[in-house]
Amino acid sequence: MLILPDFELPFKLYIDAECSQGLGAALNKRQIVDGEPREGVICYISRQLKDSEARYGATQTECLWLVWALEKLHSYLQGEIFEVYTDCTALKSLLNMKTTTRHMLKWQIAIQEYRGNMTIIYKERKSHTNADGLSRWPLDNISSNPANDPEVAAKIPIHFMEIDRRKRFILSE
Repeated sequence: MLILPDFELPFKLYIDAECSQGLGAALNKRQIVDGEPREGVICYISRQLKDSEARYGATQTECLWLVWALEKLHSYLQGEIFEVYTDCTALKSLLNMKTTTRHMLKWQIAIQEYRGNMTIIYKERKSHTNADGLSRWPLDNISSNPANDPEVAAKIPIHFMEIDRRKRFILSE
């Protein structure tokens, strides 16, 4: 079940990259339900790796995934405090790397706006299951995917729900 975000508590972003297959993430939020704290999912995202990305090493793939997830979930995470859970220990040092490849330097710059609000937490692979399945079975990057067809996309009514800082919901098309 998907939940609406509560901006009073920090977000939790679970990310995982399967080196030869894809990228997956789950954006979660802890909420109080019936007086008990419970974690619920706000959204899931995934995609296949491009051919050039499939040649990256494990650390580069995890860094790519963090940057891609932050871009996709920018409207939720901009200016918010959040935790990133990963099974890649090297990702914790991404912001502080001294010598990096061209890709890593570009990604360091891309995530600078989140630097003060983001905490990267290592989680063992065996207990990091919610994003793991998304990276192993990502959505296809193929032209037959209806979401990639502009004619189909134009016919789908898209409603955007915006939540302003006073916690009001604004529905628009």
